[in-house]
Order: sequence, then C-alpha cells, then structure tokens
Amino acid sequence: MPAAFAVLTAALLAFHRAVPNSAGRLGSLLEAFLPWLGLVVVVLLGLALLRRSAAALVALLLPVAAWTYLFGGLLLPGAKSGPHDLVVVQHNVSDENTDPVGTARALAGAGPDLIALQELVPPALSAYERALASDYPYHAVRGTVGLWSKHPLTDARLLDIKPQGIAVPWSRGMRTVVHTPRGEIAAYVAHLPSVRIRASGLASSWRDESAGLLGKALAAEQLKTVVLLGDLNGTVDDRGLAPLTSRMNVARRGFAFSFPAGFPLARIDQVMARSAAVADIRTLPATGSDHLPVAARITLR
Repeated sequence: MPAAFAVLTAALLAFHRAVPNSAGRLGSLLEAFLPWLGLVVVVLLGLALLRRSAAALVALLLPVAAWTYLFGGLLLPGAKSGPHDLVVVQHNVSDENTDPVGTARALAGAGPDLIALQELVPPALSAYERALASDYPYHAVRGTVGLWSKHPLTDARLLDIKPQGIAVPWSRGMRTVVHTPRGEIAAYVAHLPSVRIRASGLASSWRDESAGLLGKALAAEQLKTVVLLGDLNGTVDDRGLAPLTSRMNVARRGFAFSFPAGFPLARIDQVMARSAAVADIRTLPATGSDHLPVAARITLR
C-alpha cells in the first residue's frame, strides 16, 4: 500500500496539470497546496520503515525526485545582494487592521525601495501616508491599492481588473512608473478576488477572470521592465494565475507562505517581474493583518 500511494503522489506532483479543473476546479485546489505533498512522502517513509518494505522505499524515490524537481531550488540559499537589486515589500494590510502605524513602521523597517499595499481604507490610509512619508516621499493610491517608493513615481492610473459579476464599486488595481537609477520600471499593484473552498470544490471564477484581465494589461505594457506586486489570492503553481505566470518571472528562492498569518499554508502574496529576476522572497514578522508581509529582492537586467 505505501508503494502504491508513493506512485500516486509522484503522479500528482509530476502531472498536476492533468488533474481536470472542470469539476470544482480540483486542479487549482491541488496546485494551491502542492508543496505540502512533501508531507505525504514523509508519512509514507515512516510506514515503509515500519513495515520494512523495500519496494515502498524504492517507490518513494519517485515522489522525492518529483518534489525536489519542483521545489528543491526554493530551499537553496539566495545569492548575495548586488548593486542592481531592488528590494520590494508586498502586504495586504487588512481593512480590519487596528494598528496601521505599527504596520507601516514594520514594513519600512525592512528597508525596501518599494512598498505595495492592499485593502487601504479610510481612515487607515491617512495613517499609512503619515507614517511612511519621511522614508517614502513618493506614493500613489488608486482605489484600495497603493505603492510607496523611494524613487519618483509618474503616470499613476487605475487598472480595470474588475470581473463582470461584481456589481458593487470595486477598484483594486493600479499601474505606475517608477524612475529608478537603473531606468524606468512599470509597477503594477493588484488585489485579485478572493477564492473559497467549498464542498463542491474551489470557487475561483472571479479570481481567474480578474487574472485574465491583469494578464492582458501586462501583455500590452510598453515598458520593458515590469514588476507586479499583489495579493493574487493564488499560488504560482495554480493554473488560475497562468495569465500572469506565463508572462512573468517568479521567485527562484524561498517559499514565503503568507496566508493565513496565524498558520501560513500558502503564498498568495506575490512578487513577479518581467525583464528582471525575483532572486528570492521571504516573509516578514506578523503585523495587524491576517496576511504576513513578504519581501523580495529583484535583480534588474
């Protein structure tokens, strides 16, 4: 039995794209927690040793190889920082955060060049603006998302990524230009719709639709270098984010599980880049949000 489960686990890891999404978006549900299949391997190893099953131990080489191929590189240490690096922080600060000033100070304490925030609501917005003003003299806010920068910002505009089925006011995307010493960068900040796990499967149609709209905007972007920061409500393995991950580079090092803050199970807060590499990503200490902040180092080309 452990040998059979080992082969099944290896198949799910290696061929997760073959799991259909037609019924309950089971494929996306699997991909949201794909790295955790490594725990299944650990359990199967214990059973194999308990039963002294040589066949099971040999079969376990399959899921170990598949997991290592998919995620082993994320465990490697990151390279040393270089002169052309840009440090960014991404955080859904939560519209129920009771300590916006403390949150802002914690994020600024990481020393990033850019800070992207979602769920910015009054009166907390003014608190973030005051707390970040001294270290981040440039900022732009559109709807409930914003970007704070040590470098000048221009051409900030609202980005329409609202799914058709949402009837209420909804502004959760923006695009601006960051004027860095290495040149202009198009910075996108987004907060895609939430997903829900139900008895029928994963409810992610609005998230997927919004990701498609954002993907089209990225494809039309004229500037060569692009950075996307946001609460995308999906992992980079989730095929629902394919309109983004097919166009953008994702982190080479680090898991940085960011949600929920109390017991992080997945990284749904993302940093992606085009014509640049996301060298590594990590979580920062918890704030007053239900998400953990993530910090990433982007190597410009």
